[in-house]
Amino acid sequence: MSARPNILVICTDQHRYDVISTHPGSVARTPHLQRLADQGAVFEGCYAPSPVCAPTRASLLTGQYPSQHGLWSNGVTLPEGAPLVSRELADAGYRCGLVGKLHLAAAFQGTTEQRLDDGFEDFRWAHDPFHGSPENAYHRWLRERHPALWEKAVGDVVTPEVTGFTHADTAFDGMPTEAHYSTWVTEETEDFIRRAADDERPFFLVANFFDPHHPFVAPSEYLAAYPPGSVPPPVGGPSELDGKPDVQRDASCSSYVGHGPSFPDFDEQGIDEIRRTYYAMVSLVDDCVGRILATLDAAGLADDTLVIFTSDHGEMLGDHAMLLKGPMMYDPAVRVPMIIRWPGRLSGGVRVEDGFVGVHDVAATVRRAAGLAAVPLDQGFDLVDVARGETAPRGYALSQYRNAGYPYEPEVLTTMLRTSDHKIVVWHGAPATDRQRQGELYDLANDPDELVNLWDVPEHATVKARLLAEFADVLVSLEDRTARRVHPW
Repeated sequence: MSARPNILVICTDQHRYDVISTHPGSVARTPHLQRLADQGAVFEGCYAPSPVCAPTRASLLTGQYPSQHGLWSNGVTLPEGAPLVSRELADAGYRCGLVGKLHLAAAFQGTTEQRLDDGFEDFRWAHDPFHGSPENAYHRWLRERHPALWEKAVGDVVTPEVTGFTHADTAFDGMPTEAHYSTWVTEETEDFIRRAADDERPFFLVANFFDPHHPFVAPSEYLAAYPPGSVPPPVGGPSELDGKPDVQRDASCSSYVGHGPSFPDFDEQGIDEIRRTYYAMVSLVDDCVGRILATLDAAGLADDTLVIFTSDHGEMLGDHAMLLKGPMMYDPAVRVPMIIRWPGRLSGGVRVEDGFVGVHDVAATVRRAAGLAAVPLDQGFDLVDVARGETAPRGYALSQYRNAGYPYEPEVLTTMLRTSDHKIVVWHGAPATDRQRQGELYDLANDPDELVNLWDVPEHATVKARLLAEFADVLVSLEDRTARRVHPW
């Protein structure tokens, strides 16, 4: 067993916590992820630091909440000087690689994402299947490996000149399994692992799948495994939103501020098809993970590799009469899978059900495993220590949304605090934004589906006040007080 392990981070996109077989009662078919969990540890209470992509992806690689690292929204570049663990590992002698999406800078409609000093020696980037950047490595692979399919799809390449793009299905989303973006990620990851087996350096590889991100399309053989009515229906409905913050009804009627498919666009059968397709997309990723794990085994690297599986955020999937993501802080939007496996260092079959961890804990876990020093204001925990019972998980989960992605006008800013029995969400008002301050309060012990908003219910005013006070304490605990005090005054 190597003193410095290889580290493989597998990250899906928009993957909610309950569409994976490791979650109790889930009907998702994910045998390979289940095997990974059986050989390692599952964290049931893992939350994303933000319900949108780029802020959480920056948190995964820095170990900081968005309010600290500064990438507060999609379309924002991670500020210079942010502590990227990939850069630190490269400086420490690791061979670092990226396959798939990165999203630490703007990547809008075919624009090329700005490279930072990220430390990635192997860089196989493709923001998504239909992204028209000339740097899209998936498109180069598709042209070479499946030229006929490329020729049929090339008209659907999304570029900055495309107007009215609404995240609808493209020919790239509907590729058969052998030509699918997820298959490309898998083959590039397998290639990296095989080459790394001949390299004396340990490796750090981030493999980023785009599925199960919308548009909701899956190869036919995967969708066939989930016939109509085979997955749970959505919870809640439009009438529930009468007691919720105003913007939720807007998000229900107009996802992505009008740039995405919206809940009223579909009947009951249509929502069922979306949900079944989403499960099918996850099963495709699971098969891809199985191939990657088999490649680790064949290369003789499995025993020396820490594997981490997680996602950047969730997906509403029709719950509470909403699709996609945005300022919503329901569990389907912010709670994600988290699995780690480290043979010889962590026992199998561990399940952490109490307390909370976050996607930003990945960076701290990687730093500790590689023997790196903690960086100033590393806000993460070592998940290995948590799994071993040597460190208690947090007593709270925190998530931050700051008018990210397609912006609202006036701005929408939300912050969530989740505790064992309650969730409170502040929809901020003046002076942070010109909107009226609103909020959500849920008694999760009696209302686990977050259907009944208690924010304005007088009988729950004491609980609300206590949670708001705890909110303030949590935010103070995350302030940057790393500057050294040299004298009392």
